[in-house]
Amino acid sequence: MSNLKITGFGDELTINGTRIGDLSPADHEKIELENGGRNYSPLENVVVSHVQDSSTLICRKPDPDNIKAYIEEEVLDGLCCYSAVNQGQLNQTIVDAVVKHLTEEKLPTVPRSIRHKYMSGLLLAVTGITEMDRVVPKVAGVEAPELLFKLSRRWGYQKKGIPQGEAIIVGAKGNFHGRTMTAISLSDDPDSRTDFGPFVPGIELVPFNDYEALKSLFEEKGDRIASYLVEPIQGEAGVIVPDDDYWQKVSTLCKEHNILLAMDEVQTGFGRTGANFAHQLFGVKPDIMGCGKAAGGGILPVSFVAGSDEVIGTLTPGSEGSTFGGYPLGAVASIYAIKVLVDEKLAEKARVRGAQLMNHFEDIMNEFPDKIKEIRGKGLLTAFEMHDEPLLDGHTVSVNLMNNGVYAKETHHSTVRLAPALTIDAWQIDNIAEAIREVIRDL
Repeated sequence: MSNLKITGFGDELTINGTRIGDLSPADHEKIELENGGRNYSPLENVVVSHVQDSSTLICRKPDPDNIKAYIEEEVLDGLCCYSAVNQGQLNQTIVDAVVKHLTEEKLPTVPRSIRHKYMSGLLLAVTGITEMDRVVPKVAGVEAPELLFKLSRRWGYQKKGIPQGEAIIVGAKGNFHGRTMTAISLSDDPDSRTDFGPFVPGIELVPFNDYEALKSLFEEKGDRIASYLVEPIQGEAGVIVPDDDYWQKVSTLCKEHNILLAMDEVQTGFGRTGANFAHQLFGVKPDIMGCGKAAGGGILPVSFVAGSDEVIGTLTPGSEGSTFGGYPLGAVASIYAIKVLVDEKLAEKARVRGAQLMNHFEDIMNEFPDKIKEIRGKGLLTAFEMHDEPLLDGHTVSVNLMNNGVYAKETHHSTVRLAPALTIDAWQIDNIAEAIREVIRDL
């Protein structure tokens, strides 16, 4: 029998004599290294304690005087959980809906083998905002591209007539769809793939934003290609924005070859790029699209795939499922996450604040052309890339930004992403930019 003893709550939470409120940042790191899987590398010497407001975290850092285990400081959240909190931390509308549901409706979850009344609300809200025919609710963000992959194959066999076992899904090099086996099979990132093979067959990759390479592959193997499964803007790769006419040309090419355009909008959706969904920036509409992250408003994990009747209509009972997909509490959170997206005009706010941040980036690049190589972004999905030199290290920048009260994180060594909440104020954007300027100046 286990001797495990758990008491208290918050800082009083105590597990077998270890009180959480007594742990220093170094203590937290030690426990994670000893007891956790080492699949993430968080910033050193900082632990989030709680949320102060929609864009500010209260973080625990080492006490410089070594009097206490830690001190607490305000930190501007420049990542908002990689776009999971577009609506701002603890958005009051979403929190109120979730609390009201739990205290009054008292229906946290039931299985999909029985209907609940909020499923109808979720389906109506999602088809309304996406302008799609049908929706399949899921939970984790990675489940969305996973289902895009499955739907592409099923449509390819049942509707396009691809011979069984020969369907090809085309992806883009540099993509990030998650870390399930299907997602890493679509990836060319060595960190994601090493020692996890053999991989899912029937996948071919082309360079992102290379229309001619895609056209050549379609012409060679188009009769067996079911879909082009791709991010409209590549996030993890460093906010790679395609040419203005790329998606128009790709959409036309897909129609010519009867190939589905399947877009992964897990990170780019829900107002992040200055439109409700990034594909709208380019004047195209995918056949199927996957969303996650901000679909739950940063309160609960929610994801979904939305698409045409022809594609999603290929599903039959038992061919796809998720125990918590569309669960009542998650449905409520998602409905009100969509309400906030619309009522608070978050896409418009992303355009305005994003333009402000990019103007700052341009000034910083002009001031330090020997350090900043390129700036990229749409709305509040932004990044600056430094020249590939040893001293221009993205992790060093991230650590120094944290020391200056801003949370950001590097990707691919020399690129730093900034994707704050869409509710962020103008003065907070200015503060983020000034912190970046000081850190770049001192490199």
